[in-house]
Amino acid sequence: MTDEKWMARAIELAAEAGHKSEIPVGAIVVLNGEIIGEGYNAPISLCDPTAHAEIQAIRMACQNTHNYRLPGATLYVTLEPCSMCAGAMVHSRIERVVYGATEPKSGVVESQARFFDAPFLNHKVDVVSGVLAEIASVQLTQFFQYRREQKKKLKEQAKKSI
Repeated sequence: MTDEKWMARAIELAAEAGHKSEIPVGAIVVLNGEIIGEGYNAPISLCDPTAHAEIQAIRMACQNTHNYRLPGATLYVTLEPCSMCAGAMVHSRIERVVYGATEPKSGVVESQARFFDAPFLNHKVDVVSGVLAEIASVQLTQFFQYRREQKKKLKEQAKKSI
């Protein structure tokens, strides 16, 4: 039940991203039963391609603990991590990642690769997948559906003005 509780907070953060026209992905870092970092996707608003939810949450957690390492911490994220975020988890020594929906295009935990199983890594991250996956998946699907509808409306308006 605890994983679902923490993932619910990540889903709330993902909604914040969606309200700001960012892809709705949210993440939190939990250590000793407390949230020490949280974030949501913000690469557009921050003009920063590294401003993924996981990176934002890890940065905050490191600042709050005054340490660039997070041993014993669990990162909860609504979408399967990409290679950049998975690498950040290894470098920050996240103990465990729990994610919701899979990311068939760029997810590297199970979809496109099994990054955390790579023999060259000097740290292993335990993985739990599929926690509140349906909610996270619907959140993403609705966001992209809305975005497509908006683009279609803009095209129609452009045609009318010609």
